[in-house]
Amino acid sequence: MSASGKGDRALAQQVARIAWPAIAQSLLQTAVFLVDRAMLGHHASTALASMQISGPYVWTLTGVMGALQVGAIALVGREIGRGSAGSASAVRGALVASLALGVASGAAALLTLEPVLELFASAGADVLSAARDYLSVMLPALPLFLVASMAASVHQAAGDTRTPLVVTALINVIHLGLGWVLVFGHLGMPALGARGAAIGSVVSVGVEVVLLLWSLAGRSGKVSLRGRGGELDALARMTRVSLPVVAERVAIHVGYFLYVGMIAALGEVAMAGNQALVSVEAICFLSADGFGIASAALVAQRLGAGNAQEARRLGLLGVRMAVALLSVCGILFAIAPALLMRLFSSDPAVATLAAPSLLVAAVAQPFMASATVMGESMRGAGATRSTFVVSLVSGVGVRVAVTYLAAFVFDLGLVGVWIGSTVDWMVRTLLFGVLFARGGWLASRV
Repeated sequence: MSASGKGDRALAQQVARIAWPAIAQSLLQTAVFLVDRAMLGHHASTALASMQISGPYVWTLTGVMGALQVGAIALVGREIGRGSAGSASAVRGALVASLALGVASGAAALLTLEPVLELFASAGADVLSAARDYLSVMLPALPLFLVASMAASVHQAAGDTRTPLVVTALINVIHLGLGWVLVFGHLGMPALGARGAAIGSVVSVGVEVVLLLWSLAGRSGKVSLRGRGGELDALARMTRVSLPVVAERVAIHVGYFLYVGMIAALGEVAMAGNQALVSVEAICFLSADGFGIASAALVAQRLGAGNAQEARRLGLLGVRMAVALLSVCGILFAIAPALLMRLFSSDPAVATLAAPSLLVAAVAQPFMASATVMGESMRGAGATRSTFVVSLVSGVGVRVAVTYLAAFVFDLGLVGVWIGSTVDWMVRTLLFGVLFARGGWLASRV
């Protein structure tokens, strides 16, 4: 084997060493998502359909407010690559900022909850009631969700994906038990449905925060919050990198709400079917995201060490590995779409409507893998302006336009919705591929 081949194999092993725990953690996080949806789907179709409203709303808030994590990953990774102790001040600043953003966003979301729900009046009173029950519990807990996510991110930026994995495994057990009791009303408890799912999630993430902060407070970890001073400078650097991510995520979520609105216009069965489809695809997307986490951390560390060539090779290796894994997912989607749908809904009408869309999702998988890992690699390098432009053009413009044409103009319904998302991933892969090949993203300032 040539020296180049041996070098690539060694780098691939580094990607895998960080990626597999991150993928396992992502799958366990997905299990929290899937357990809620599966239990709600078997509790009542209206409860499952309500997650098409409340799920994206919580995702929007945590996604936009959590944009600072991108800057934290880029900064912590570079400081560790330099062999600097500056990562501790970045961790402290990031955690305090996450707490403050969570308090502010949670309060604002509670105050505006009813106007937001009115936007989805066509979904029906029962669906809106279930969404209200869920969100009235989740929104006050946003500070916990943002702090937990940031604490996991700084571990990962340092290359420690095992600690978040162990913590996530524990909270999955807690979440499963609480969900079983609270959603269905076992052990003498009332059946709380969507509200019970939310309570289980909040208690679980509270435990996650305690454990991750305890890990960061120790002396033996790869990254720590011990020390004092430097927080404001670190926060300013993180903010500079993260501001384009805020704009990117606002644009993505505005586009996504338009996308969700189109799904709602297709009716309750389509909403429940789409939620079941998202539940299945989430397993694959978060697997790709695990390779993205590994690539972002290693790219940031190599750039901190001044090795841009190796940073680029690591990013490409992450893409190849993710494409291989998600291609397997696509094959499974194509082989057993009806079976997979029945796992997430006991309603035959929901499963029958959704199954053809899974064949479209099968085509999307390798493109989703490529775009996800390339995008995360560029964000890890601090090239967040470029990723903002790609997301604006494809994630908003292409997705919304193609979905409307396919679902309504050509009357393809839910299949048209998934054609829109698949074309979006194809265009993102093309745009990120051009930027990746040019290499300017490697010279980004953090």
